[in-house]
Amino acid sequence: MTPLLIARLQMAITLGFHIVFACFGVGFPVLMLAAEYRYLKTKNEIWKILAQRWSKAFAVLFAVGAVSGTVLSFEMGLLWPQFMETFGGVIGLPFTLEGFAFFLEAIFAGIYLYAWDRLSPKAHWWSGVPIAVSGFTSAWFVVTANAWMNAPYGFTIVNGIVKEVDPIAAMLNPATAHQTLHMILAAYMVTGFCIASVYAVSWLKGNQSQYHSKALLLGLWLAVLTTPFQIVVGDWAGKAVAKNQPVKLAAFEKQFVTQAHAPLRLGRFEIPGGLSWLVAGETTATVQGLSDFQKENWPPVGTTHLAFQMMVAAGTLLLFLSFWAFPSLWRKRTFPKNIFFLLILASSGVISVVALEAGWIVTEVGRQPWIVTGFMKTKEAVTNASGIGWVFLGTILIYAILIVGTVFILRVLAKRPLPENIYAA
Repeated sequence: MTPLLIARLQMAITLGFHIVFACFGVGFPVLMLAAEYRYLKTKNEIWKILAQRWSKAFAVLFAVGAVSGTVLSFEMGLLWPQFMETFGGVIGLPFTLEGFAFFLEAIFAGIYLYAWDRLSPKAHWWSGVPIAVSGFTSAWFVVTANAWMNAPYGFTIVNGIVKEVDPIAAMLNPATAHQTLHMILAAYMVTGFCIASVYAVSWLKGNQSQYHSKALLLGLWLAVLTTPFQIVVGDWAGKAVAKNQPVKLAAFEKQFVTQAHAPLRLGRFEIPGGLSWLVAGETTATVQGLSDFQKENWPPVGTTHLAFQMMVAAGTLLLFLSFWAFPSLWRKRTFPKNIFFLLILASSGVISVVALEAGWIVTEVGRQPWIVTGFMKTKEAVTNASGIGWVFLGTILIYAILIVGTVFILRVLAKRPLPENIYAA
């Protein structure tokens, strides 16, 4: 394998691993705070026990996310030295600010975890607020850097040298708004559906106590409230991609020729004029095809198109599930007890992760062959150091150990017995 292929595979594996844990770092604190808030309002001990147990699971996920995120930071310099040498000064600010947000989150996570009996109930709840805020801002800062790679801004190049750097303008590039919001909503969706799916499985196994019902409800509420907004933001993102990266949009839809009344492709089916309407709001609009661009600048069309279709299919199913659940949540303050609903909900965690990973494949593979769209190709940025194959193998081994260890610890935490009164239905 070439150094380029090894480097891309290593980034794909480590990013694909980290992004799931990053989602829990953003979404889990919101659920912990919601559970503890319900305890403060109702004095029902079930809510407190739920928040305490979730805080322990969050600690594990946060620690693994911190490790895997640190690895990614080092990989940017080790695997892509030309990229960092040329553009590090342009996108260094969001990484620095993300570091501050991460340390703030870590500090208050420690306070929240170990101060249950050392602070007043209200003070303890407030100690968790910076965790949720820091998780949000940390994700925002990191994704602005990725958005910049898709829509470079805030600098000029003179004789191959980067000049007139404006780090704030670079952070607030044309892709920042939709891409950061899309990612943060995805984090809340993944967290909500994953939590709801875990307790849906327990419910189907006969664990139908108040504890399990409340946990399922909280996760489902978070998922249901964010999913419709995610679909709207996804549409916004698609329109932005059509404007800023038309070749990527053409790969999304396997649109090889430029045409008016371009069809929207859903698997083997086509909706005449559907793509034109999504891009421009009218079915007669002209959509650029891949043939308008040099073939050497095409992204891998098959991979990009398949990932996009998977993301759309998974998102549509989750939207359907949200619409199904909402009337019962709103009117009855409970979830549908229909066995078919619970079976789909039990699989929704996996489905949401599939949508998440497919979305990042769309973003990253769809940008190829560029690491910085229009300015630097990925092959120009990769390291020429020897021995990265061994580093890649070592990384796979370490991440395999992390996965096994994480699953083992979470299972141990889940098997810890609950107080007897919890099991009252």
